[in-house]
This record gives sequence, C-alpha cells and structure tokens, in this order.
Amino acid sequence: MIKKIFLLSVVVAQLTVSCTNDEPKTPESEKSLTEQIAEIVKQPYSKLTPEQQKVKLEAEANEMLVQMDKSKSSGAIEALQNLARLLDVSSVDVFSGKNDNSVEDIINTAGVYGIYTWNASKNTWTKTSSTSELKFIFPAKASLTTNNATFSTKGTASDVKVKIQDSYNWQTGVEVNDYIFLPTAADAVLTIDNVSAATFTQTAKYANGKEVPNEFAYKMALNDGYAWEMSGTKATENTSKAAFTFNGKNLVSFNAGSTASIDKLIEDDNLTQYRGKANGLVQIMDNFVIVANMDLATEATDELALEKSLPTVDFQTKTYFTDINAYQIKFAEGNATNFNKNFKLTLVSKKDGTKIAELVKRAVKGSTYKMMADLWVVDKSYTNGGYWDYNPNGGTIIQYYDEELYLKFNDNTEVAMSTYFSEGFEKLETKFEDFIKAFDK
Repeated sequence: MIKKIFLLSVVVAQLTVSCTNDEPKTPESEKSLTEQIAEIVKQPYSKLTPEQQKVKLEAEANEMLVQMDKSKSSGAIEALQNLARLLDVSSVDVFSGKNDNSVEDIINTAGVYGIYTWNASKNTWTKTSSTSELKFIFPAKASLTTNNATFSTKGTASDVKVKIQDSYNWQTGVEVNDYIFLPTAADAVLTIDNVSAATFTQTAKYANGKEVPNEFAYKMALNDGYAWEMSGTKATENTSKAAFTFNGKNLVSFNAGSTASIDKLIEDDNLTQYRGKANGLVQIMDNFVIVANMDLATEATDELALEKSLPTVDFQTKTYFTDINAYQIKFAEGNATNFNKNFKLTLVSKKDGTKIAELVKRAVKGSTYKMMADLWVVDKSYTNGGYWDYNPNGGTIIQYYDEELYLKFNDNTEVAMSTYFSEGFEKLETKFEDFIKAFDK
C-alpha cells in the first residue's frame, strides 16, 4: 500500500510539472509585519475546548524543548561556556587598560590584537604579542587541563567611537573609560581539536556617528546543526528579526517592528513620546504564533499617571495600614489595566488557521504579611501626633497582589496560565529554564 501511494505521488508530481505553464511567474513579494499580523488576527476562534487546546499546546511545546534541550550538549556551547568561565577566573583586557572583558567584548572589537593562552597550572592567561590576530587558546571543557580549543576573531572598524566603563572609584567618584571603535564587520571562529565547531559573523552600518547601527546582522552557526540569527534596521519603522533553528527547521523565531525613536531614547529613555508603537510575531516550531500589538508611548504615559495617582504611604502616619493596602491593590490593578489597554496579545494556531485565546492580565491576591507593630500610641511630640508600637495582642495583615496572565477563550472563559499549564507542563517549564540557564553565559 505504501508503495502504491509513493508511486501515485510521483505520477501526480510528474503530471503537475508537465502541465505547468512555461511562462515565468512573478514571485509574490513578502508581506510586511503589519500585513502578516492583520491577516492572522482575522482568523476565527478555534472550536476546540480549552482542555483540547492544552493537549495540542503541550505536544507542540514539548517538541520544541526536546530540540532545544539537545543544544545544551553541543560541544561548541560547552567550549564557549568554559571560555566565559576562564575569563571570570582570570580577567584579561583586550583594550590594554584595566577593563575585564567578556566573550561579547572580544567579538565586538576591531583593530585589537594578541594571543592569549590558558595556563592551567597558574590559572591565568599568558599573552603573546601579535599584529594580525586576536586569539584565545584554552580547554574546550572545564574538566580538561590541556588546551584543545581556539577562539579567534577579526573585525573592521567603523568611525563610530564609544566609551565602555573600565573602572569606577566610589571613594573619589573618578570613572575610567575604555574607548573603542565599533566594528562594521566582525568574524569569529571556534575550533575544537583543530576542527571548526562554530562560526560567528556580524555586520553593521552606521550613520551620523550614532552608536546604534542603521542595519545590523548577526549569525552564530554550530557544526551540529544549530543556528541563531538576528537582524535589524533602524528607520522610521524599526524592524528586528531573530530565529533559533536546527538543521534549518524553526524552533522559535521573533519578528518585531516599532516606531520608536531609538536615538532620542538613547539620549533620555524617560522621553515617553519617543517610544512609539510596536508589534511582533513569536513563532514556536511550525505552528503556534503569538501576535503582539503594543502602544509603548501610551503605556509609558499611563504608567506615569498611575504612579502619580497612588496613595502616599508613610509608616509615621496614623493611616499607614489603610494606605499601604490601598496602594498594593491599586498598583496591581492599575498595571493590569495598563497592560490590557496597551498590549494586545493573541495565541494562534498556524496549522489550523484559528485563534486559540487572547492573553490578558489580572490582579490577584498574593502573599500576606502580619505586622505586629500596629498599636498607635498618641504622642503630641511627634509630627503626626503619635507613632506605631509593638502590639502583642494584635497584628494587622498587609495584603500583596500579583499580576497574572490569563488565557481568554472565545466563550469569554478565563483561565490563569499558571493553572492551565500546571499539569503536564512542569517538565516543559523546567526544561526551558534549564535551556535559558545554559545560554546565560
């Protein structure tokens, strides 16, 4: 039966090719992020119950995390983690000053040279002068003492000069800085046992001396199939893309756009009017998509308005306990309202062409604290006419609130994500946390 199906598919494919018009077709242009989102949010809601959706979500998320989990055992990742560890054990300064540099600093340099070899017996780096390369020679694993890995990088400098804080003397208030030229291109290669294990490429285009590039692209490719890519453009419409793939198959990807004025925000990130609006897509494997539409400028304005509206809390006043409990609930509810107004998030099944649920935030009761100093003692010598003292027979409860995400389904049923994913998802959560920790370094 399988052979018949296979032969039938071959015949159909052959007929399709034979009947195809030879005239070239104009390829469809790629839709903009805004157009993609507009199409997705038009999709109807799924008719599946929340429990049925839960089963599908769990299966899809588990497939993604299984692949992610495998990446933690990558020899290249382990080697980079060990390099980061050794740079913590014995710091180096590729800028010939005082700064302790990390792996990220090493990649983001141009015109800096030197060969650093790890000395396991002395737990330090030995530097050899070079006029052509920046290289680190070290053990690929923490358990090794012999140097079997090399990490070398080269870059082409731009004319954009930036400062990196080198050291700060808190007693004198004197700050010492390193000054570097940002690279327009940088390449790095990691080899283990003389075999290429990972490559890194980075390009950037700058304008008007601004440190944030107008165009940026970065790619890390591991020899065992994993790749992490990022790219972005700064313009009236800023765009940013990122993808983590395995042998070309998407594990998780991000596509975001915003109207924020990046250069203005670098000068002062408190200028809320320059935050603009943002939208984005987060795709998990080949199916689930989270759609986001966000008004960042209005959100920042609403946040400031909320802060100004909160009651003043002062332990020295007689209304302290009333004020602090009012503050806690108003702050949490205000944040939830702000989120729901300005952040529109929707979970979509790409395969089914249906919306699963909207993501909303709610303020819910959290932990409590019983404060025993709730006996008000009248004393006219105090500014507020008295003070709070310990009350062995009392105790006033201070109620704290949490802000939780809820899934809001088509029938307006709302289920807390923590509850919805509480059964069957514990292992997935642990896997994801472990994955993030593995890449933190």
